[in-house]
Amino acid sequence: MINDKAILVGVDGSHASYKATWWAANYAKHAGLTLQIVCAYSLPSYAAVSFDATYTAMGDDNAAHSDAQGILSKAKAIADEQGVEAATLIVTGDPSSVFVELSRNYRLIVIGNRGKGGLAERLLGTTSSSLPAYAYCPIVVVPYTDDDGKPMHLTNNISKVAVGSDESKWGLKALEISADLASSWGASLDVIDAVPGVQGIDGEGVMDSYMEDLDATIKPLQEAHPNLKIHKSIVPDSAVSALTKASYDHDLVVVGSRGRGGFTGLLLGSTSQGLIQHAAGPVFVVPRKYVEAEQLRAEGKQGAPVEGVESVSVQMAAADQVEELESSIDPMHKSGDQA
Repeated sequence: MINDKAILVGVDGSHASYKATWWAANYAKHAGLTLQIVCAYSLPSYAAVSFDATYTAMGDDNAAHSDAQGILSKAKAIADEQGVEAATLIVTGDPSSVFVELSRNYRLIVIGNRGKGGLAERLLGTTSSSLPAYAYCPIVVVPYTDDDGKPMHLTNNISKVAVGSDESKWGLKALEISADLASSWGASLDVIDAVPGVQGIDGEGVMDSYMEDLDATIKPLQEAHPNLKIHKSIVPDSAVSALTKASYDHDLVVVGSRGRGGFTGLLLGSTSQGLIQHAAGPVFVVPRKYVEAEQLRAEGKQGAPVEGVESVSVQMAAADQVEELESSIDPMHKSGDQA
């Protein structure tokens, strides 16, 4: 059954996943949504990943389940600190497959990206179970560290949103979503049309032609949100490069995804060029399957339930544990600069 009022956040015990929980809780609070915190594991992979813990025994489901509960208690405490009541779920199964299936039933999924290893690497890989490529709802990827491995500060407010202009139906959906987001937060919206080599094209009026096309693209956004401040630009650069640069001075970057090819290939195909790997802020991905799923939902077809889902009650982590976690996931936490 689709829960259109809930955000799902995946946790695996890493600081990156707790940072994603912090971001998701703030987003849920602003949007008036509920938060579901999910820890997914399968025993064959559990010993290798270890949830960033010390578990080594193979086949011990009790130990795995206990560790998952501990992870959820810490994540729930972080959400509680942000004033958001969160439910917790344990799901047994391969995380990449589990989250793709869960995406059928939720409004948004948020995961943390810490680079190599852990949940994010499995969910952001280029396999057939890649989450941004195959999810049925939008995905937000929250970065933990910059390219030098230093933890990055995130704010609890969205004042500037950037979106990549794309004439595909999922790209147009990304534009629509970015405008809705910016409007709801009282933020400005930068629409970026990346055209590599446009400065080297001969002929008068080339740039004017691109701008006219962009004006036509964003006209429906301006009509839907007359008070929204929209800035548009034609950037002579690749989409990945242009949007990565935008991530440094925007609170959120929104982009459409075609599936395994197109933008997804750009996003996920290379650790040296991928937007997700190098973005300095959260990246909101609008997958192709989400657009298709929206059509099915409009026709009254519901998502299928996911097997192995167990709703659990967890004890809240101690206040000092939460303070230590929040100091670890954000270098500016102690200064109180969260706005």
